[in-house]
Amino acid sequence: MAKRVVALGAPLLLIAALTAAISVRATAAPVPGPLAWSDEFGGPAGSAPSGSSWQMENGGSGWGNQELQAYTNGTANAAQDGDGHLAITARQESTGTDCWYGPCRYSSARMTTADHFAQTYGRFEARIKVPRGQGVWPAFWMLGNDVHSAGWPNSGELDVMENVGKEPGTVYGSIHSPGHSGANSLHGTLTLPDGGVLADDFHVYSVDWKPDSITWSVDGDAYQTRTRADVGPDPWPFDHPFFVILNLAVGGSWPGSPDARTRFPQTMLVDYVRVYQDSSITASAAPATASIPASGVTTTATGTSLRGLGGKCLTLPAMDGNAPQLEMRECTGAPNQAWSFGADGSVTALGRCMDVAWGSHDDGARLQATTCNGGAAQRFTLTSGSDLVNTDADKCVDVADANTADGAPLQQWTCEGSQNQKFWKQ
Repeated sequence: MAKRVVALGAPLLLIAALTAAISVRATAAPVPGPLAWSDEFGGPAGSAPSGSSWQMENGGSGWGNQELQAYTNGTANAAQDGDGHLAITARQESTGTDCWYGPCRYSSARMTTADHFAQTYGRFEARIKVPRGQGVWPAFWMLGNDVHSAGWPNSGELDVMENVGKEPGTVYGSIHSPGHSGANSLHGTLTLPDGGVLADDFHVYSVDWKPDSITWSVDGDAYQTRTRADVGPDPWPFDHPFFVILNLAVGGSWPGSPDARTRFPQTMLVDYVRVYQDSSITASAAPATASIPASGVTTTATGTSLRGLGGKCLTLPAMDGNAPQLEMRECTGAPNQAWSFGADGSVTALGRCMDVAWGSHDDGARLQATTCNGGAAQRFTLTSGSDLVNTDADKCVDVADANTADGAPLQQWTCEGSQNQKFWKQ
């Protein structure tokens, strides 16, 4: 299936024929182990998802799939309903921000446990009532917690549930790994009998993940198992902690755009998300859980390098002025390539802050290092899709002209999901 965040060049994520899919007769799912983590969404009506469990991701870059929505952190798009549910709501509205295609026409929400929880193996399960309509694309999925260092698909991706509105009775489950990603992912489907529609009711979507196999289930009926043998000689990156993602996309290269029959708002209702340990695996086999630092945050005093296009590192050049333009250079591990991410969104090296010149929102504005002032032009986030985004302009740090030479300058540009806008911690 097409992915939402990890575009490393458009051809990787375009939807091709689904001939790799399998659909098998359902059988009983395995019995899970003890509960390790959950969110039951028991907050008052209108309250935001728990900040101790989730972080919201923002932006309208298309997320590698030409999606039409801008993700926001507002409760109009993600809120608890007071009846024990999380409501992720896609709306047809002007957001006042720009998406990859121009002014955004839709808003929605995407949330992840990347800062708070990840686990290796066990059952990952959610009870969800999906929305309906052409161009609507809900998902419950997982990424390896090393996505910023290993990159995608080396980190692995595990899609527990995806549904596209044009196939109202079918759920897709997929894995993405080296040699088996994008249109070549390994995936299977389950289609409700007698023309049933998933959006008519809640269903429990789960995976049971073991060291050598992953089994997908709907309402306790297993419909697909993938094993190490399915990837042949290629790596099997499903042996380290993964974090959880919930999102509701609008449009994109797989589902297509909404049409005149699609009614908004559309809401993905989540009753709970639960993660169980696998009691059949000893502690020595793999760590059960991991505490994940915030995206791009380093816990060392000297910071971490940010590797990007051509394997080069984001570099603060010689201080020959008050605000030198940032560059890409061969990685040396020197202090001018050691970046620290502050809780206020600042990104610093050698005591200088990454900064968008003049606080500009324009494409082509230079990225520089200057005196830290706490302003909006100095606030950035490194998303789980490896985009380094200025949160004020909602635009990406970009290697100008996709130049791979030493000294290639950095600028701000509309997020396009291209390789020259991807950065990973090293």
